[in-house]
Amino acid sequence: MPEWLMSDAWDGSAPSAVTMLFRLCLALGLGLAVSGFYRLSHGRGHGNPAALSTTLVLLSVLIAMVSMTIGNSVARAFSLVGALSIVRFRTVVDDTRDTAFVIFSVIVGMAAGAGLLWLPVIGLPIVGLASIGMDRWGQRSHNHAALRCRLTVRLALGRPPGELDTCLLQWLDDLRLIEIETARQGIALDLTYLGRLREKSAAVALVTGLNQFEGVISVDLRQDL
Repeated sequence: MPEWLMSDAWDGSAPSAVTMLFRLCLALGLGLAVSGFYRLSHGRGHGNPAALSTTLVLLSVLIAMVSMTIGNSVARAFSLVGALSIVRFRTVVDDTRDTAFVIFSVIVGMAAGAGLLWLPVIGLPIVGLASIGMDRWGQRSHNHAALRCRLTVRLALGRPPGELDTCLLQWLDDLRLIEIETARQGIALDLTYLGRLREKSAAVALVTGLNQFEGVISVDLRQDL
């Protein structure tokens, strides 16, 4: 990479127009990459993902401009802090991951404006792939948890609980009987199971199937524990 594009070559003097143009174009490209990673991870599930995606791109370019404006001047840095402190943002961030991407966009823009070009080039794919990987892992964990259920079957006393196993094992995995207690003044048993539905549509089929057994008084199924 040419020395004149790096921050070490900038000794307090303003960069040339070519350098500024290159850094702003780089900030634009990095902002687009951050926006792309945002959309590929959790951004696609938002109601209006294009709004924050556009903000991420513009923010990278604007922060690059701020970094070049400040340069090595402490006075200019304090002046910009004072000027920007009057800005108030009233938009509520629904997801804390959105805040992380805003910070991500600020960092890559600042690095591009300061001439630390290798930092965003190396860091961008690492953070981007981590965000996509964690999002995929989180989706699998959520889907797995959403299928967890607690099942309580009220069975008439004298009926063997084992006859329910065929239906239970057909629709449930990781099945465990965790509690047995008497009900209705000792004429019935409440059997409580923990398990995981094999599919979301299995809940209706499970309850329907259990109610067809003789001696089953009631069935209570609660999901997403």
